[in-house]
Amino acid sequence: MGTFKLRPIFGLFYNRRMSEKINTYEAYIFDLGGVIINLDIGRTIKQLANHAGLDPETMVELYWGDTLFHAYERGEVTDTDFRNGIRDLLKVSLSDQQIDEAWNAMILDIPRERLNLLYQLKAESPIFLLSNTNNIHLKKVNEAFEPAHYQSLDDYFVEAYYSHQVGMRKPGAVIYEKVLEDHQLDPSKTLFLDDNLDNLKGAQAVGLQTYQVTNPNLLKEIFDAEKI
Repeated sequence: MGTFKLRPIFGLFYNRRMSEKINTYEAYIFDLGGVIINLDIGRTIKQLANHAGLDPETMVELYWGDTLFHAYERGEVTDTDFRNGIRDLLKVSLSDQQIDEAWNAMILDIPRERLNLLYQLKAESPIFLLSNTNNIHLKKVNEAFEPAHYQSLDDYFVEAYYSHQVGMRKPGAVIYEKVLEDHQLDPSKTLFLDDNLDNLKGAQAVGLQTYQVTNPNLLKEIFDAEKI
């Protein structure tokens, strides 16, 4: 399997000439939203703001400032509690369906070429999924998933780790350590790919190699899919 040369800069990585190859990493850990699946958080912010009669800027402050969202991602509240929390936060009376539709608006699609890349990678190296997510979002992802090779998205990985199922979330060290310990991975030979800088810093703290995916289409540039 071939990969592009990645050199560290301030603990992250950038691509060298596409034709230059090095030995592959022994394992890869992928984030989900914004790396494998296309994501637009602005769509959810807009819909929630519209329901509450707020401007998007105020909605962003509520979104990032309330502990409800992180607690939901750690599986500390149920779907019902989360929906009720949204109603309390926005001070509106919304149906479960309205909340779910707004909450899931950020989830877009998984291009077939990314699934092809994962399929090829898995044939050569252990690959894992590590996502901060929640039950409502995961149900939506599974409903929207159109299999190219397997029956479920999880099948593309040796194991998929979802924050709400394991009770911890990135960038806390313990969630990275769990993946490493579960599969006896050497962090210095394992590449973690995420779009969030804080998550990358958390991974670096436990010794993982990292790459910031600033655009999910960069996966085509990071891996030479035709030569894997």
